Amino acid sequence: MAKIRVLSALALGGVLAVAASGCAPQGGGDSDVLTYWSMWKEGEAQQKVMAQAIADFEDETGITVDVQWQGRDNVKKVVPTLNTNKVPDLLDGSFAKLAPILAETGQAAPLTGAYDTKVDGETASQLIPRKYRDVGSLTTEGADAPWMLPYSLTSDAMWFNAAEHPELAENPPATWEDFTDTLDDLKADGETPIGIDGDVSGYNAYWYTTLMMRLEGPGSLKKMAADESGEAWDSPEALKAAQMVSELVEGGYFIDGYNASKWPAQQQNWAANKAALMFNGTWIPTETGPYAADGFEYSSFPFPAVGDGPVSQRADFVGFAVTAKAHNSKNAQKFASFFLGKEYQDALGTEAGILPIRADAAVGDDMVSVKEALDNADSFYQQNDGITFPGYSEKLLWPTLDKLVLGTVTPEQFIDQMKSGQADYWKQNS
Repeated sequence: MAKIRVLSALALGGVLAVAASGCAPQGGGDSDVLTYWSMWKEGEAQQKVMAQAIADFEDETGITVDVQWQGRDNVKKVVPTLNTNKVPDLLDGSFAKLAPILAETGQAAPLTGAYDTKVDGETASQLIPRKYRDVGSLTTEGADAPWMLPYSLTSDAMWFNAAEHPELAENPPATWEDFTDTLDDLKADGETPIGIDGDVSGYNAYWYTTLMMRLEGPGSLKKMAADESGEAWDSPEALKAAQMVSELVEGGYFIDGYNASKWPAQQQNWAANKAALMFNGTWIPTETGPYAADGFEYSSFPFPAVGDGPVSQRADFVGFAVTAKAHNSKNAQKFASFFLGKEYQDALGTEAGILPIRADAAVGDDMVSVKEALDNADSFYQQNDGITFPGYSEKLLWPTLDKLVLGTVTPEQFIDQMKSGQADYWKQNS
């Protein structure tokens, strides 16, 4: 199994003309049709931007894009096709979904052509900010070219209604002590501090993984997860992060019923001003907008600092990958780079309400505070600290963190279960 590593800016900027030795070869002769299985559904704002780009691309190049709007299961649906001749040429999705399926299995083509293509007078590689090229695991080990071309970012933040809480917009809590004081003040005022849908494992995990990033920095959790003995979980920081999560649970800061409700009940309650804060992703304004209270003003602040620990921000990629057996790899890469055009990047920011990858792209008002946090960050990390070991998060990390966030295990029990579970995981996957 190939391992993912960070691709240096030098590799992205200068070596992209060399074919990747560690990736599967590009497909053969291209026709004037390429197949694209999209992560977007018809009618979504992102889909509308993508559809316009496809129409413009077809007009400019004469290449037909046979697009299927598959939705978020597009990566899952591609798995049965990977060893057939019916594999799509182009896919998009989050790094966390694409990497285990395509990159770690050698099923992704090197995107030399896409990164070298000129867009608005610059190569695609130059349009991806260096800070993201440095953090992103965009290439497989031993390769000289990346396997993924990101076109947007997701991040997370502590979301709130600035119309209800202007004090948080003016003076957001910067440290963990400030944050817990704010939670106590909210409770004293009769408000529920935090809305959270406890049945969404990925959301539950944000609390612990972010605390680990604040305590030890990017790479620390992934390094622990790679320890085949599981003994790495004996670190003081691992226990400290669990204790801090447990303090939130025991302090009664989470909304009543979070441990028994079904998504999206609690984010709906939050958007209806029944909780002050929600720690969640950059999709929350778009997702909750249809049922938000009248006059709701989306704003956010970064997860607070913990002591003298590093202040990193999460920056996850959404982007394109070309399958190793693509029949039309060259044209698929042409479209991937085409979508980095500023017209479409601006539309992603202003019409679709998400974060474009280009630094010069416009963003909507809801995303201004998140973009500022990313612009000011010292370093970056990815969801689950970039852990992409197959099944690790879904079968071990997230279920065990669910227990911690739902208050059914103590911090010490959480550590013990991660140690034993990780040792078993690696016995089965080595």
